[in-house]
Parts: sequence; structure tokens; C-alpha cells
Amino acid sequence: MFDIPKHKVFISYHHDNDEEYKKRFVEVFGEILDGFIDKSVEDGDIDDTNLSAEQIYKIIRDEYIKDSTVTIVLIGIEIWRRKHIDWEIATSLWNGLKNKRNGLLGILLPTYHNGINPEYKKYNPCTIPPRLYDNIKCGYAKIYEWTEDVNFIIKIIHEAYERRFKVKPDNSRERFKYNKPYLVNRLVWR
Repeated sequence: MFDIPKHKVFISYHHDNDEEYKKRFVEVFGEILDGFIDKSVEDGDIDDTNLSAEQIYKIIRDEYIKDSTVTIVLIGIEIWRRKHIDWEIATSLWNGLKNKRNGLLGILLPTYHNGINPEYKKYNPCTIPPRLYDNIKCGYAKIYEWTEDVNFIIKIIHEAYERRFKVKPDNSRERFKYNKPYLVNRLVWR
């Protein structure tokens, strides 16, 4: 159907808030249209009851992201404050011997604008994951509005894949230790 190769995609999203969008994204683009291979962590895949933060980070890196080539961050209204999102983005940018760096892109969900300002169709840098924003600034990642245009989605996944070794990512930020409280968000429009 497409002359662009199919990529292995890791989808980073807020499980409680954005599960339906993630399912829709995988169903439409990954399954029905066979546009990518989903390598995401599903809710309940990792039993973190007796695991340290470092063990969870290692499981995400070595069992899920390791076999993917592009990470898509589905951006809803609370994703900016979630530690696991930060860890997934950090792991995606890591270029080790076994784990190669992923391409990175963000997609603003319709719920993002509903929670911030529905009339303003641009993102607020203070309400997207900080590590994603660092990489948008340096040109490693790009951010897009939600769409169900299959040609566009396959194109931006491939472009993120192609940028992996052409642009140096910014992974200098310390990893979140905890989810950020709501009060941390400055809500300053830049």
C-alpha cells in the first residue's frame, strides 16, 4: 500500500486518561491499515509492586523500547507531569550497545486542547513532557495535531525514524523521580 517501510513503534501515553485514543491509534494505523508494529507497554504489563524505579526503567528499556525504532507520545492534559512518560522518552533517546535510539514525535490529542484552551490551537511548552519539549527545541522531535490521515501518520513516523541519527537529541534533563504535582506547572504561555 505504501512505499515507506513499516516501523516498530512504542507509544507513550497516560494510561488512565488517554487509553481510548491509544487504542484508536493502534487499531486504525497499526492494525487495520498495517502502518506500524505496536511495541507499547499495556496497563498491567509491569507489576511494579515490589520493583524499584530503576528496575521499572530497565524493564521498559530492555523489554519494550529495545525492539522499537520510533516513540510516539500521545499528549493529553496531564501527560507533562507523569514520571513513566519521562522515563519512556529518556529511554527512547538512549543509544546503547543493545538499545538503539528511537525517533521521537508528539501528537496532541483532542483532550489536550479541551483541558488547556480549546480556541488556542498551539501547544503550551509548560503542558507537554519537558524532555519532549527539549527535543522539539533542538530539532530532534516534532509535534503534531491529532489526525486520522493515514498517509500523514505514516509519513511523520518515517520522518522521525530518519531523524534518529541526523540530529543529536537532548537527553540532559534528570529523570523524574516522582509524578510532578499539579502546582509545578507554570502555565506560562511562551
